[in-house]
Amino acid sequence: MDTDVNAATGTDNTVTNTETDNAVTNTKTDNLVANTEADNLVTNTETNNTNDYFACFYPGNSGFLPSYIINRFFDKIKLDLKKTEKLNRLNEKGVVVYVGKYKSLFEFLYYHTAFKKSALPYPELAFDVKFFFLLPAKEIFRIIVSQCKHILKHFKMKNPYQTQYFDREFLKGRAGFLHMIEGKNFYRRFVEAKPDPLRHLIEFQKNSIKPVFLIPQAIVFSTKPVRTTSTFMDILLGSNEKPGKLKRLLAMWQKPEKICVEISAPLNLQNFLNRPDIKDIDEDFQTYTLRTHLMDLLNRQKKSITGPVLKSREELTEDILTQQSMQNFMREYSEQEGESQMMTHKKAASYIEEIAADYNLNTIFMLERLLTWVFNNIFEGLVVDYEGLDRIKEESKKSPVILAPCHKSHLDYLLLSYLMFKNNMPCPHIAAGKNLSFWPLGAIFRGGGAFFLRRTFKGAVLYSKIFAAYIEKMLSEGFNLEFFIEGGRSRTGKLLPPKLGFLSMLIKAYKNGACEDLVFMPTYVGYDQVLEEAAYLHEIEGGKKNPENLSQLIKARKFLKKKYGKVYIKFHEPFYLSDYLDEKGLELHSMDNDQHMELCRSIGYKLLNAINETSIVTPHGIIASAVLNSSGSSFSKKELMFRVNSYMNILTISNAELADTLTIDPDLALNHVLVTFVSRKLIELADETEEEITDNTRFFVKDNKRPILDYYKNNTICFFIPAAYTAIAILKTDTFQFSSDDLTDTYRFLQNFFIDEFSFNEEKTCTEHIHTCIKAFIDDGILVPTPSFSDTYNLTSEGYRKLKGFSEFLRPFLESYKVALMYFEKYPKDKHDSKDRIKKMQAKGASCYKRREILLKESLSNINYINAANFFINNGVEGSENSDKIKEYKDIIDNLLTIVTS
Repeated sequence: MDTDVNAATGTDNTVTNTETDNAVTNTKTDNLVANTEADNLVTNTETNNTNDYFACFYPGNSGFLPSYIINRFFDKIKLDLKKTEKLNRLNEKGVVVYVGKYKSLFEFLYYHTAFKKSALPYPELAFDVKFFFLLPAKEIFRIIVSQCKHILKHFKMKNPYQTQYFDREFLKGRAGFLHMIEGKNFYRRFVEAKPDPLRHLIEFQKNSIKPVFLIPQAIVFSTKPVRTTSTFMDILLGSNEKPGKLKRLLAMWQKPEKICVEISAPLNLQNFLNRPDIKDIDEDFQTYTLRTHLMDLLNRQKKSITGPVLKSREELTEDILTQQSMQNFMREYSEQEGESQMMTHKKAASYIEEIAADYNLNTIFMLERLLTWVFNNIFEGLVVDYEGLDRIKEESKKSPVILAPCHKSHLDYLLLSYLMFKNNMPCPHIAAGKNLSFWPLGAIFRGGGAFFLRRTFKGAVLYSKIFAAYIEKMLSEGFNLEFFIEGGRSRTGKLLPPKLGFLSMLIKAYKNGACEDLVFMPTYVGYDQVLEEAAYLHEIEGGKKNPENLSQLIKARKFLKKKYGKVYIKFHEPFYLSDYLDEKGLELHSMDNDQHMELCRSIGYKLLNAINETSIVTPHGIIASAVLNSSGSSFSKKELMFRVNSYMNILTISNAELADTLTIDPDLALNHVLVTFVSRKLIELADETEEEITDNTRFFVKDNKRPILDYYKNNTICFFIPAAYTAIAILKTDTFQFSSDDLTDTYRFLQNFFIDEFSFNEEKTCTEHIHTCIKAFIDDGILVPTPSFSDTYNLTSEGYRKLKGFSEFLRPFLESYKVALMYFEKYPKDKHDSKDRIKKMQAKGASCYKRREILLKESLSNINYINAANFFINNGVEGSENSDKIKEYKDIIDNLLTIVTS
């Protein structure tokens, strides 16, 4: 029976394939015939129009301006070859037509000159443009003779549209140029019914097998955003949107490097006309739809460079406070609070004044010069993902981009804004803590795009409503935003759990229709050495955070006296909120509050995981890990490099991105960091008389330096956590032979136990993580598959030592959680508030460290204590009355510490 079915199916498939082949053959034949007919048509047309000459054709050899003068003039405007890659050999695939917004002889001549020099399709034909005074005398004479002959014969001027001149030249491979807006042409099209270039192109496309590629382009002479009001200089020289001749010449003379040439992806007119919503409408509506679409692309293209139309703070305040929904809310609020509406309105206006940015290009230009000097002085270089920057520009043409970087330093937001502005993009509007609004930095940051928010909105009902309305307004205007998913700077070096308040507001704004979509761009910013190193160490050990103020700013001068290595900036692939909701099958409008917060939590962890995936491994992080994971009080360079090599193997197998120095010459980079750590006294030579470091050179680490090294270890720890979980699970089996199923329970427990320490990809199961690690361990010689049993492995003697090196990554956290559990064992529920609880844990940890009940100085971390307290409270341990649960967790931690240290 099965055979008959298969045979029948095979026969049907044979028939189908034969029919398909015939269809393909017929299609090819039809295309061949169509091509032949088109060639004949062109040949006939050429025969009948051999004397067609028009002033809309520019041959390149000007009569009044020699070519070399034009070339010298346009050489000042630099063309980014990355942006022109999409144009390479495009004229061999179809007809190329460049599209500009306003009629501009300047733009045509630039593209003709620059593209010709770069061997790209360059425009020679221009719709509704006459180059009469730029043509050689010989060409002008031909045009006059041709027109005179036509007038004597037909009593009217010859028209390039009616003679199919454009069609004929396009089929020869020439590129064209058209503009969308020009007052006289609009009058001619709609009043005098003269030919419309777009309609002509549509008619040409319908009669041509070759696709027409429409390429939106723009030359932006000023990155200043368009304002709602014109200045006197705008009236005199032209606006930034449409600069006059004098303004263009001034830009060429003063700052030619700031002139930006923007080229969008080609629009295939053939595909556009075949869209279901376009195909069956008449040509008038097709032309209208195409014009609207091109205008939208051109506007978005310009906005990706200059940003949206910029309104003053007064305009924003009026727009927000005069909304009907806001008026109703303030009326209800004033009634509930028992205060006058005037007082409520005054409060609301003051809140916007407290929150709002004051984007100012003069401030940004000043900051650009200052930061260029600062970064050149304190860093050895910026390693930047420029392809990611280009993606931000492209995505911002579609929807507001939400930059979500990790937060390791105060320099994070300065670096991102600096890079975007240097690469001809508007600075994002940045969500900054109110603690940074002090004079004079507050005003400077506002000018750079920062808006300020309080650390807590608790009890501030009106403030919360105003802030949410401000976010909605920013998104509706089309501004890119930047916020830190961790909330504040990480003092430990690893990512903090996500803070969901701002993210929740973004999603609610999207739900309320503030924008078509949200594009999230997870971003990694990493440092060889952070400037705030000493301050972080002070705070981790329980010291009080110094508030940001003018005196702190003045003291910051000391950071300019030394180098801090390199900075690494990398962007993850963006994801759209609408796509995420569709993928999960979620309907935003039907969610209750709990479901909404679960969505925020899910997206928050997705952002953290994306940042971890994008992280760049530095030699500082690898050496710091190998140093701290040494089991003894001292170690040799040979022992250190044994662990380093094992870590490097895992990183290579897991496709982690390495810093450029590790890629070029890993041995040199690692040795350089080792020497740097010695010179900074982070590690010390056991024999200070040694002049040269060899494999046998021994080192030791003073306890007070371990927390600093721990910061750099934590910068790369995310890549080693799955291996650490798997290593402990293997060691816990207490046997040299095991199966992967033996590891699942321990791995799952550790993943949940440290949920507040390390985010994990929920879309990947524990079994998948384990199998990935086992494969890496096999490649590194840690494990050997058992030939006689499937999914069973043997642990090698050298592999045992390497597994210990991976398990050590978790030791500080196990010790911190042990201290936290001691607190809950001693005190009943609600004995202390959260701040006092952490203080008690710090005191307990210090006592245990003195008595050597815990051994690692880096375990005395109040960040670890906070995360441990959160975990235990959420899992039924709130005080001494939960003795059974406390004993259960205590036994588990003691057992795991024994596995790691034995």
